Amino acid sequence: MQLIDDSGNLFGLVNVVDALVVLLALAVGVAGVALVTADDGADESAPELSTTNATLDLGTQPETVAAAIEAGDTYSPGGNSELTVTDVHVAPQGGDARVHVRVRLRGQGDNGTVAYDGAPPRLGRSLKIQTDSYAVSGAIQSTGGGAELPTQRTPVLLERTASAETAAAIEVGQTIEFAGRDVATIESATSYRTGEPGQRRLAVGIELVTVGEDRPRFGGQIVNEGATIPLTTTDHNLTGTVERVGATEPRGEATTREVTLEIDRASPELAAAIEEGDAERVDGRTVAAITGVERENATVVVTSDDGNVYLREHPVDQQVTITADLAVRETADGVLFRGQRIQRGSTVALDLGDVTVEATVSSL
Repeated sequence: MQLIDDSGNLFGLVNVVDALVVLLALAVGVAGVALVTADDGADESAPELSTTNATLDLGTQPETVAAAIEAGDTYSPGGNSELTVTDVHVAPQGGDARVHVRVRLRGQGDNGTVAYDGAPPRLGRSLKIQTDSYAVSGAIQSTGGGAELPTQRTPVLLERTASAETAAAIEVGQTIEFAGRDVATIESATSYRTGEPGQRRLAVGIELVTVGEDRPRFGGQIVNEGATIPLTTTDHNLTGTVERVGATEPRGEATTREVTLEIDRASPELAAAIEEGDAERVDGRTVAAITGVERENATVVVTSDDGNVYLREHPVDQQVTITADLAVRETADGVLFRGQRIQRGSTVALDLGDVTVEATVSSL
């Protein structure tokens, strides 16, 4: 039998052209099946990727570096591992910035964990973040949870001494910024005179932007009574000791209390300098107002040659009794004047402008 007959049929049955078309179709089909099979094999061998969140403590960084760190920054140490910054918290500390970041880690999944850069994100492990602008590293503090840091606004009352100029520059309602972020808001401010000229004792109520839930921190310091909070920026120096947590006003209820003060054996010049109507004022507030002054010769104890003791008038010095209205705060523990407790026998210093007097509380 001829392979191709006179009519162009293969083996006398199928036209040669038709046979070539069938062979071409079979070849394309086989190639397609091979390609699909190869793709299925690639999907089966590809690693499974997972993600988790973690908090990193980057320690202290220059303010310029802290300002450069932003949510959305990414870094890959290689392979399938990738880190993305999702939240940032910054606070002043020692002239630099204390930085915490929340990051999303992507890596190969293994038994419910994420292998980032070849190892699980264990607590204490140090991770690197590097971009075109900065390179930092920090230890893992926690893992899991959401993409945001546990930040909150924590009310505190800070106390410190400062210059009169610093005290006068404090503005209630002002927001304090550091490294391009809001870190605190001034809610109240009270200043008192001290025994040093030009110095004030400040009680400043502040809402701090802290990080942490059970034990909020600011600048690496746990916020509790007695702690020193590092709140020093380019424009402010309010670093102070925490007097209260959870409140921005001094303790007690503000009121005016009439107090009787006595100066024993005042010189005639001092006695004459104290007058009704005198007052101590600080930053526009009246702290103490003199409502009455009584003077009489001071008494002294003398002993005669025969050993007898007598009470005699002093020939020069005077006894001065002052009635004054003091701006105080009444608390469950007693009466506070300038933030300090006073009672009978306490010594009170009043700055009346031309003269400063020290007197003993005889009644309140």
